Amino acid sequence: MHGFINIDAREDVGPDMVANVAKIHEKFSDADLLYACHVLEHFPLKPSTFQPITWRQVLESWHATLKPGGVLRIAVPDIEAVCKYYVESGNLDILYAFFYGGQKYDFDFHYHCWSFDTLKRDLLDVGFKSVERYNWKDTEHFYVDDYSQAYLPHMDKINGSLMSLNVEAIK
Repeated sequence: MHGFINIDAREDVGPDMVANVAKIHEKFSDADLLYACHVLEHFPLKPSTFQPITWRQVLESWHATLKPGGVLRIAVPDIEAVCKYYVESGNLDILYAFFYGGQKYDFDFHYHCWSFDTLKRDLLDVGFKSVERYNWKDTEHFYVDDYSQAYLPHMDKINGSLMSLNVEAIK
């Protein structure tokens, strides 16, 4: 994305920097904006053999990466929207990736989920001041077709249901 430093744990996707997102505060501490799209759910509540870093540690690192007044823009699967879609459609098969990740490579598993209220609580707990939903259409990265625009039916951005919880937090 133009104007961003793309950081990923996987070299094969061609990031600007291969790094652990829970340790970016060691390299950056004055970022204006940090954008994390469908990343946080790949970290567990408690450390495990497979993933020793928790989502709370990731949030703390991101908080430390931002300068005062900096913005964390985060997108995660929206558990309320996903459950509502299941209740209304009865189609569980299409929702597995939102619950469990795509499971296409080692890091592609989901450990956690949030509603707006629980994500807001967790962001405030690590020191963010204000937390609000954001509309992906109103961002400088609106042109990037990523999971912040995850709709069901797939790509139906007019009549579909948004499955991504898009939240902005201010340090």
